[in-house]
Amino acid sequence: MTDDLHTLETETAAAIEAAADPRALEAVRVGLLGRNGRLTALLRDLGKTPPEDRRARGAALNALRDRLAAALEARRVTLDEAALTARLAAERIDVTLPPPPRPQGLIHPISRSMEEMAAIFGAMGFAIAEGPDVETDWHNFSALNIPAHHPARDDQDTFYLTAPAGAPPPVLRTHTSPVQVRAMLARGVPLRVIVPGRTYRADHDATHSPMFHQVEGLVIDRDITLGHLKGCLIDFLRAFFAVPDLPVRFRASYFPFTEPSMEVDIGWDRKSGALGQGQDWLEILGSGMVHPRVLANVGIDPREFQGFAFGMGIERVTMLKHGIPDLRPFYDSDIRWLRHYGFNPLAPALLHEAA
Repeated sequence: MTDDLHTLETETAAAIEAAADPRALEAVRVGLLGRNGRLTALLRDLGKTPPEDRRARGAALNALRDRLAAALEARRVTLDEAALTARLAAERIDVTLPPPPRPQGLIHPISRSMEEMAAIFGAMGFAIAEGPDVETDWHNFSALNIPAHHPARDDQDTFYLTAPAGAPPPVLRTHTSPVQVRAMLARGVPLRVIVPGRTYRADHDATHSPMFHQVEGLVIDRDITLGHLKGCLIDFLRAFFAVPDLPVRFRASYFPFTEPSMEVDIGWDRKSGALGQGQDWLEILGSGMVHPRVLANVGIDPREFQGFAFGMGIERVTMLKHGIPDLRPFYDSDIRWLRHYGFNPLAPALLHEAA
């Protein structure tokens, strides 16, 4: 065997022995026998060998290939056996022990989603703001630049309560945005809050409920731009759905309380429902830069401060994340459903950092 073949065998044997896992071993194999591998190149150049040396050279190359292939296979078997041994040790169960106690109660998926949202936005520096479910017309509509003729003010869309004669009737809040108004009035600026809570609209079918949950966010400060909004929402969506490369798309839209306004879509596969895969898009939430009139309505100078806001239905993102097909069982109080979709109360909500 020539010196070059002896060197190749020695170096490859050392690399095979040093391979600590199947991926490293595969890299050695490709570097040796792949399309551009070292031994492949020598076999390809065999035709350049002088005719009187070609037979001996070919035999030496074939013998070397057989020896190294056998060494690769032996190392693969060794690594597979070591991996199996480690897995069996990690999954060993003492069947003589009593089963662990089953939690008597489970966390509802809505509550768990709210915990996860609070953890993710909390890591971004957001505080949590809360407010009443029964709101005034001004907090729920007028302060948010929603005109008197807007369909959301109609009796068939909104739950109104009785009020003294001549006074505007109070309303079951149609979104959590009035808490944003209250937060700006009470806390001033700069401001960074999320507002999770119940909302109410006169709608009921497989994808809508008269009572549902929203989480909204609001950031007010100097020099806030659309780039801050996009970065915040992309990081949140990738962390919440635990898909580090989740595609996110922003589309122009219209909301009375933001200008410009955008719908936010995420990539998914329409056939399988898998998030982050396929070529389809699914609308997930609304967002935009806070309208100057909204800032002026709460005494904030829009020439000095600006900000962004966003809002999403908690049920909607929970259904997507956990593969829940129907909204109505969320509120049926069926313990069998909760046993299937509920969460261990002793297991904390985890914060999945986006890559």
